[in-house]
This record gives sequence, structure tokens and C-alpha cells, in this order.
Amino acid sequence: MLYLSQMLNKPVLDSEGVEIGRVSDLAIQTGEVFPRITSVAFLGPSKTPFMVSWRKYVEAFDHEDGGKISITLKTRAVDIRFSYLQPDELLLNRDLLNKQIVDTQGLKVVRVNDLKLSSSGPNLRLLGAEVGLRGLLRNLSPLLERAVVGISKAFRRPLEENIIAWNYMELVDRDLSTVKLSMTHKRLAELHPADVADILEQLDPKQRGAVFEHLDKQQAAQTFSELEDVYQADMLDDLSEHEAAGLLAQMEPDDAADILGDLPYEKAEKLLWLMGVSDERRIRNLLGYKDKTAGGIMTPDFVAVPEGLSVGETIERIRGLDENHESVHYVYTLDSDGQLLGALSLRSLVLADNDTLVGTLAESDLITASPDDDQENVADVISKYDLLALPVVDETGKLLGIVTIDDAMDVLEEEHSEDLQIAGAANPGGEKNSQGLGGMLLWLLRKELWFVVWAVFGILAVMSGNLSTALIPLLFSPFVLLIADDIVAYAFNDLLEYGSAANAPKPHALLGRNFLASLVTAIVASGLAFVFFQAVSTNLAESPFAATLQNAAPLASLAGFGLSHLTHVLFAGALSSVLAAFLLILLGVTVTLIARHRLNRDKGLAVLPITLIAMVLGLALQIASYLVILATPLVAA
Repeated sequence: MLYLSQMLNKPVLDSEGVEIGRVSDLAIQTGEVFPRITSVAFLGPSKTPFMVSWRKYVEAFDHEDGGKISITLKTRAVDIRFSYLQPDELLLNRDLLNKQIVDTQGLKVVRVNDLKLSSSGPNLRLLGAEVGLRGLLRNLSPLLERAVVGISKAFRRPLEENIIAWNYMELVDRDLSTVKLSMTHKRLAELHPADVADILEQLDPKQRGAVFEHLDKQQAAQTFSELEDVYQADMLDDLSEHEAAGLLAQMEPDDAADILGDLPYEKAEKLLWLMGVSDERRIRNLLGYKDKTAGGIMTPDFVAVPEGLSVGETIERIRGLDENHESVHYVYTLDSDGQLLGALSLRSLVLADNDTLVGTLAESDLITASPDDDQENVADVISKYDLLALPVVDETGKLLGIVTIDDAMDVLEEEHSEDLQIAGAANPGGEKNSQGLGGMLLWLLRKELWFVVWAVFGILAVMSGNLSTALIPLLFSPFVLLIADDIVAYAFNDLLEYGSAANAPKPHALLGRNFLASLVTAIVASGLAFVFFQAVSTNLAESPFAATLQNAAPLASLAGFGLSHLTHVLFAGALSSVLAAFLLILLGVTVTLIARHRLNRDKGLAVLPITLIAMVLGLALQIASYLVILATPLVAA
């Protein structure tokens, strides 16, 4: 095993064995699958930098695993002729170590912690980059690496190397247009646009722009349409108006219309004006439809022919389409007024005789959509009937466009993400942002918010010096907090089932249902509390907590009632918890109605804050009820 970190600062000796410097870097010539080391850079006397050709001057390269490493040159120091870095060469330490690279096999951006080398006689080759923890530890201290590796082996969890082979690496910190990593390298420009978009989203804005400029116009447009909305907006701001207009013109019309629809009116109009007339017309037609409808997601790129056209003529028309045309799934037949008559698949078309009229092959019993239909309903229809595209027609039957299967899948994914957001689940795409202490705390808040609130309530009670007053509510508060958590979850599950549909339960139905649920909860909880008090009342006097509980009365005049008062205090705590739970379930109606209003307005739902508000409100109701019940003459007596 040999790594760059082990090579740095090692001695360089001339032919007479005199040390003339220390290794500062190694150079490689890009263009090979596993490139050879071409030059060695070292610091001579007074830290003066020098570079010499490896092939021409290196006589021997001596190294031992974990031992001494040295480079011996063929000539004396006075006879050396120094070289310079060539345009197609890279310095491993300067250009790669601690830099970001794209793992084109794993489709992710990683940081180079070390570089693995292979020796064969006097020659060295670069094998790949170490991007794991071992490389980081080795860079800090080889002794630290060995210690951690030994400990991990002792616990039977070996710390493995994480090596990315050189032919799967792509630099992002240098001008990509001048860096040819290998002849067989799978470059970014050869990846699928969706994969390139995933990589771009992992980079910082400056690097993202540099990589994006490296793509050709067609792949840039396809990649841009795959980016998340927030990244699209940021990148549009970094482009000039002419560049942005050209990029949008290269995109599919429906994708470009979605982006322009989110821009300020003045900016969208300026970009449309800068486009070509045909591109502007296609996109502007789509902008007239409402968002989240079939018209908003359809594309005007479809193949439609008169019903009297022959199969051979139709095939020739398809061959004449632009290569960037939306994928052709069906051929639609129209009458002289542009009304949709039928559709036939490409399979039916290519299997028929050239002289056959397409009108005789087309299926006339079609499933269509209106431009005002909800996009989710359209996506459901495409999924239900296994369609590759769904025609969109106006009230006269004129074909306006088609919704393709890829747009339908995007809609279903979007709706699924919104449902997860409503349910309070983590963002499916946010896994890469969930690491670290912040992610762990957020996970804890989502999963165990009731425990966090309960712990905070207890800490505040201790810090305020009112523990004796808050002790009884603190004992019963988990019941209240869990009820608050469940009622919010129940309200949002109602949204998942009905959303803003007309058949969603009305407020009076919600009130009746929640009242019945709260009544049942109160009866069951009261019954359990009664059984509990009957079981422990005879042994309460012997409890080690009796003295503490007896001092929990907020009124000094009630502190001397002994065991009887202690029982009343516990009864007040249980009764206040049941009452708070009863009121919380009734308030679940309000939570549902507020969430529906928010859903209709902007789809923005923050489950965590609403749950926190419900829990704090439940605690407030519990404590207020507890104090009121204790102060009543019945309990005081």
C-alpha cells in the first residue's frame, strides 16, 4: 500500500546519495486509464521549488510498507535540468488532494482525502482517490490511522478503504474543458441529464455554474429541467438574459412554461421576447392554462395527421421530425377542423401496409382530458389505463396537446412528496441533509416531540423552584402530550384521505365525531384512573414519595390534610389530565379546518410547529384545570 500522504516530504537524493530536497508534489499526465507519474516536484535549499522528469531522472524508488521512502536520481545535483508542468498534466497535491471530485460511478460529489499509488520497479501509477475516513486519518497522522483501524478490528467492525478508481473520477475544482482524465473515462457530458442534475445539486453555486457551462446546449437544457425548483431559480439568476432565453428555448415547452410561470411577470416577458417566434408561441400558449391542471403540464409536441393520410406518408412525416421532438408514442388522426378522431400506436403503424389509410387503423374510443382537469386526476388516469400519453382536448374536441407518461410520473411523485409533508414525514430527497447533530435533533423532534416537551417542562419546573406545584401535572402530562400528538396526526391523516375534496367531512360532522371520540377517551381514562387509585390507595401512606406529594399542594392551608389531601391531589391531577385530553380532541376540529385552509391556499403545511402548539396548549389546559380543581370546595374538603 502506498499513498500520496506517505510520499510528501520524503527525501530526494542525487546519484551520490546527497539529499537535494524534499518531495512536495507528484505530476501525472491525464489521458491514461491509470496514469503514470511523469514528474516529481521537490523543495530544495531555502525552500526553492524544483521539478524534474520522473522517466528521465529517477533511478530508483525505494519504499517499505510503513517504513522509509526515498527517491534516488540518476545524476548529480549539478547536472539536473529542471522541467515545467505541461498543459495536460496535473499535480496530485495541488490539484487533487482535499479537492472535490465527482464520482461518476456513484453519481455523487466527494472529497479526496488521499491518493492511492501503485509501484512497479522505479515507476509509479495513480490508482484512485481515497474518500473515506481512513484517508482523512492518515493525512492527520499515520499513527492515528493505525490506532483507529486496530480499535475497529477489535470491535469486529473493520474500517475499510473507500477508493474511487481514477477512471471514475471527474474534477470539479478546475476548468473541466481542459482536463481530460482518461481516454475511456465516462465524462459528465455522457451521463444521463437526471444524473448530472443530482451531481449539480451537491455542488456549491460557483462550481455548479462551472460544470453547467461545460455541457452542450441540448444536455444543458435537459439537465436544467431535471433540477429542483430552488436550483433552477438560482442558476437563472446567474445567467444573462440572452443565455437564459436560449436555455429555455432548448427545453421542452411544458418544462419551460413551468419555469417561466414561477418568475416575476416582467422577467418572464423579457425572456419570452428574446426567444424565437415559434418557441415563444409554443410556450406562451401553455402559460395561459392554470397551474396544476392538464393544460399546465401538457406539451404541444405531438404527431397528428389527417385521417385520409396513408401509413407510408405518415411514417415519412415522423422521419422528418426534429431530433429534439417529444417522444412519439401515438399518432393522432384529425378531421379538417382539427378535432380529434382517433389514435394509433407506432406498433400498429409500422406493421401496416404503406397504402393503408391511418383512419382505418386508428382507435376512435379514446380517453381524453380537459385542459382544466386536475393534474393528479390526469396522472391517475394514465396510471390506471397504462397509457403512454393522454390527449387533451377543448370543449369542441380540438386536440390541444398531450400529457406524457413522464409528466404523469412527475405529478405522482410531487403529490407523494406533498402527502409525506402533510403527514410530517422527512423529505424523501433530504437524506443527504439529515446527517450530523442538527439532523439527529430534528429526527428526535419529529419522532419523540412529546418526550422533549415533557423534559423541558420538568427542567423549567425545577429551575423555577415550583417543582412541588408542578410535580403532579408532570406525572400525568405524558398522557396529555400523546393525545395532542395523536389528534394532530389524526387531523392531517384526514387531509391525506380527503384533501380539499368536496366529499370531505363538514365541520359539524367533524365536531360530532370528535366529541364522541373525546367522550369515549374520557370515560376510558377515568375508569383506568379509578382502578389505579383503588389499587394504590391502601399502600400510599407507605410510599417513599408520600411526603413529596403531600407538599405538592399550591395552597398552604391544604398542606396539613395528610393522606386524604394527598389522594385528592392525585385525583385532581388525573381529572385535569382527562379534562385536558377531552378539550384537545374537540380542538382537533379546529386543527383540521386550519390545515384545510392552509392546504387550499399554498400547500405549505408545517406539522411540527402545529404539533408543538397543540402540546403546549394541552399542558396549559392541564395545569389550569389542576389548579382550579384543587381550589374547589369539594377537593379542599
